[in-house]
Amino acid sequence: MAWTAPLQATNAFYGGLSGTPLVVGGTVFIEDMRSNVEALSLHSGHRLWIHKYDDPSVGPNGVAYAQGVIYGATESFAFALDARSGRQLWRSSRLPRNDHEGIDMAPGVFDGTVYVSTVPGNFHDFYKGDGAGVLWALHAPTGEQRWSFRTVPFSLWGDPARNSGGGLWNPPAFDGDGAAYVDVGNPGPTNAGGPGNAWARSRPGPNLYTDSLVKLDASTGRVLWHYQVIPHDLYDWDAQLSPVYDAGTNQVFIAGKFGRVLGFDARTGRLLWQTYVGTHNGHDHDDLLALRRDYAQLPHFPYTIEPGEAGGVETPLALAGGTLYVPVVDVPYKIVRPGTSTADFASGTGEMVAIQAATGKILWDTKLPSSVYGAATVANDLVFTTEYAGKLVALRRSDGAVVWTSSLSADTNAQVVVAGDTLITAASAPQPGQHPEIVAYRLGAGHVATPRGSATGNSAASGTITDTGGLGIGPIRPH
Repeated sequence: MAWTAPLQATNAFYGGLSGTPLVVGGTVFIEDMRSNVEALSLHSGHRLWIHKYDDPSVGPNGVAYAQGVIYGATESFAFALDARSGRQLWRSSRLPRNDHEGIDMAPGVFDGTVYVSTVPGNFHDFYKGDGAGVLWALHAPTGEQRWSFRTVPFSLWGDPARNSGGGLWNPPAFDGDGAAYVDVGNPGPTNAGGPGNAWARSRPGPNLYTDSLVKLDASTGRVLWHYQVIPHDLYDWDAQLSPVYDAGTNQVFIAGKFGRVLGFDARTGRLLWQTYVGTHNGHDHDDLLALRRDYAQLPHFPYTIEPGEAGGVETPLALAGGTLYVPVVDVPYKIVRPGTSTADFASGTGEMVAIQAATGKILWDTKLPSSVYGAATVANDLVFTTEYAGKLVALRRSDGAVVWTSSLSADTNAQVVVAGDTLITAASAPQPGQHPEIVAYRLGAGHVATPRGSATGNSAASGTITDTGGLGIGPIRPH
């Protein structure tokens, strides 16, 4: 361990830091779960600057970098900051249509455009109706709107008072030839519908483009092709992760809370293979029964589903050397009645699964004792992740053997970044009595430095920059 730095923001299961830290040169950039952006020294963890928005987020949020500028978003607007000083360069207009929508993603930045999406929820109000996810393309130098793509219709399948859906939780992937690949979130209501609305009868049909991989013309937002994984989602099994594009083979890969990994021909959208990961207990096609209105064949309440809505592949996968590394969460949900579910997060377990990218064949599957919300990060011959019970784990890429672990000071859902000889993650989801912090490990580190967060240097690069108008505190709900 080389250094630790205090992590101020905390909120229930989602913790204080759910986005991946970003390293540019000798600086680490983070956005915490109150939308505050902080720059730290990669060498020492010393705070260089902080720009405070104090706008709580469900996450995953995070920042992107391009040409000396840091891009991010609060729940209401996108912003651009000078990477050296933290000074705000621009702030977009309000992007959500109403108080039922928000922004929870790290932006995608490519070829002079910032891509950011709303989702049908925010820190206070989640999938309660009249929430529609819209992907916005903004001019990177100014934040001005270029185009938008409605991931679902604003009519919300005829019942906007009850229905909602769509939007992006993570950035698009880009192929360099003018296309963007986006994974679209789930429709609502979830948990088998809602009171008086079993099997989501209020939103008949396939509810496009929810739970879909969509290829867009990155300059116009025009749909080039799409593939819907779950045509009438009942269980919040969305395609919520960034697609992974492989330029060498022109393939694109996705995974999600539905507990499957899929490989596509990026030119045509043809499905090449599909591999199930994690525990499945027989409800994978309940959506098709509800789509056909074959309600007699659906389960009786109460019943248990797995993957649960915080399970399956919850956080990003990695691709390296022709192999996909897939973090899996096994935590069942009990559907008590339409619209109501319960789960025991503490009892969840995890897996890291290696899949041959060309064929979908599972090469190895390592079981882990706690839920894996730490994504997959590959460095040389290792793949790193974190377990919810506060453990940083390194597995050998060749066979999945666990070769190193380190205990963190708190439970965690934080992801891992490796930059040169330094690895950074966080103890991000503290339980009572635990201590949240950002943690850096370094090969050959001799002692642990503990910066207290005071900034030094000229006035433009030090101290606290505050943007007023935060949304306050509210309850957290899993998405």
